[in-house]
Amino acid sequence: MKKSYLFIVILVLACSKEFPEPSQIIDQTLPSEPILPPVTSDLSGFPCVDGKAGIYPCLGYDLLSKISLETFGSEAANDNWGWTDPETTKEYVLSGLDDGTAFIDISDPENPIFLGKLPTATSTSSWRDIKVYQNYAFIVSEAPDHGLQVFDLTQLRSVIEPQTFLADAKLTDFGNAHNIWINQESGYAYVFGTKLYEGGPLFINVNNPLDPKVEGGYSADSYTHDGQIVMYDGPDLLFKGREILFGSNSDGGENNQIIIIDVTEKSRPVKISNLNYSFSGYAHQGILTEDQKFFFLGDELDELQYGSPTHTRVFDLSSLSNPKSHLSYFGGVNAIDHNGYVVGNKFYLASYTAGLRVLDISQVENKNLKEIGFFDTYPPNNNPKFNGVWNVYPFFNSGIIAINDIDSGLFLVKPSDKDE
Repeated sequence: MKKSYLFIVILVLACSKEFPEPSQIIDQTLPSEPILPPVTSDLSGFPCVDGKAGIYPCLGYDLLSKISLETFGSEAANDNWGWTDPETTKEYVLSGLDDGTAFIDISDPENPIFLGKLPTATSTSSWRDIKVYQNYAFIVSEAPDHGLQVFDLTQLRSVIEPQTFLADAKLTDFGNAHNIWINQESGYAYVFGTKLYEGGPLFINVNNPLDPKVEGGYSADSYTHDGQIVMYDGPDLLFKGREILFGSNSDGGENNQIIIIDVTEKSRPVKISNLNYSFSGYAHQGILTEDQKFFFLGDELDELQYGSPTHTRVFDLSSLSNPKSHLSYFGGVNAIDHNGYVVGNKFYLASYTAGLRVLDISQVENKNLKEIGFFDTYPPNNNPKFNGVWNVYPFFNSGIIAINDIDSGLFLVKPSDKDE
């Protein structure tokens, strides 16, 4: 992102970019927050009947439970992720909050247990992002001087009462950051939106999770807001087996695009291609289909700027050197789209005031997408504003979907029995 656009984007988009000086300090200072009281869920057990689960509009998804922001002791929620313990198979939600990261045992999803919180490394912030690798959580934030927190999730096995946790390691080569993605196959974390590399992706070796090391970055296309990195196994035979980054880039103005970078050699990343698109507002986040042929992109400002219904763009990446626009899907509401993820033939979209929206993408090749379900955690309206759902996590084997609502906290939902 060019610095001239910085102030506008902070006000409109929630993408603060304060850039403190980097350092090399590993900081494990004890947090000042008190021990947390034991709590479970605030609300549970509402099936979706006649379009409602309690007060929440729904289609095909039941409410299992909810944990409020008051219970977490926080003012706002943001990103979330999940972890499944490989030894116990218990499922846990890692819930991003303005003042830290909460850990919730959801092995009994109607009675989830709040295990405690890892406080923010420095100050509070509306932006926090979390990913998991080898039983460790990796956390970044827009809080100044925050850096990368590393937390050993296996210690959750022995928690018998809620507590305030410590980070197991911290990397402060950078200060604030906006997003993080981890390639599970290569063991590299990619951090976006730092001061380093013009805000482009930062490459961090996390194969030893407690000793993360910066090994390079990419700056040629300036600010990258978010990205997905894979060991490529898609239709373009030229890049089979290469580590490829798919980024959502914006300069805060009219230059919104997806970028495709070969990051196999961390000291020498190579740009493959980029693609701009029309009627853009802010390229926010995108995700590949499982066959790596199509890329679903969310633009966070087009609904506001152009008055369109919720707009998801789909790009055909059959040729990584020549990506093409494939399809524009418009939802039935006017809410702003945020983060989306693909599991099989379903696309799970966090759509702010419209909540979780679920699309059948099995016919994407034929340019046909269909909404098949939703759970709306923000009942007042579906207007294009920055309330409601920030992120959804749909990857649990149990089928439970964890929804982080900015204004209300954590919701756990699951497909209604007839839809399973």
